[in-house]
Amino acid sequence: MLFDIHQEKYYHLYLAIWRIFTLYFNPMTRMTFAIITDIHSNIVSLRKALSIIRERENIDQIICLGDCFPLGPAPRETLKALQSIKNCVFIRGNHDRYIIERLWTLTHPCLEGMDPDDPLCKDIVANIEWTAKQIGAAGNTFLKKMHVAHRVQVKNTIIEFTHAWYQRDDMPPTLEEALNWRRHVKAARPNIDNFIFVHGHIHTPRFEKQDDLTILCQGATGLSFDGDTRGAVAFLTVGNTFEWDVIRYTYDYTATIKELEKRKPPFYENLMRTVRYAEIRNDL
Repeated sequence: MLFDIHQEKYYHLYLAIWRIFTLYFNPMTRMTFAIITDIHSNIVSLRKALSIIRERENIDQIICLGDCFPLGPAPRETLKALQSIKNCVFIRGNHDRYIIERLWTLTHPCLEGMDPDDPLCKDIVANIEWTAKQIGAAGNTFLKKMHVAHRVQVKNTIIEFTHAWYQRDDMPPTLEEALNWRRHVKAARPNIDNFIFVHGHIHTPRFEKQDDLTILCQGATGLSFDGDTRGAVAFLTVGNTFEWDVIRYTYDYTATIKELEKRKPPFYENLMRTVRYAEIRNDL
């Protein structure tokens, strides 16, 4: 049984309906998900990730965990590639939200705790505006259709997919927060034995487990921060047990760097260093 959460303000209403629905319908017995996340307009890496997914058999659903657009060089190409994916659930990331909110129109716009007068913050905001113009009205419509979160039950396992956390999109849950989430769900569904929380946002791998709760993050498809220039696509299979298979793949990141240098979007010099070293290098 699949359940989509379309808007944040309706999350709890949808959750209540989902609880009632699953009382009367048997959940799926086994599912395999292919997961991409934090593409950031890196079309070269996205195309490689999608080719890896196409090579796999028996994929039940593709999940995109958000931050599809700013900061990279190819927003229009990325939009076209994403629109072509069949059977994909798109979850909105904080950078996707910045486009919807037209962050650049605000007085002293700030993002993720940065000083709005910091030149780096101003450059990132300018990049968001540049990206919004690149993807146009079609891209804005695409972003508005994204989900806040996506919940699936497979047998006696609940999987929650978000960009960071269903209550916020710019900071993933701590272990304590995730355990509290698990307690609430368990109270409503005592037949659930396993809880899996899958998020993106941090651009680095995460595998954290306590009792019947597992928190997973594969890293990033388009903009790694863990010192490894390879992209990441993950496959999660859930049935009687679960399998978490993260594929770190080599792509031509120099092509992404060359495209940044060619198109020169705002913040491109910093992005070139981030792509080259797979870490934030704003101090150079």
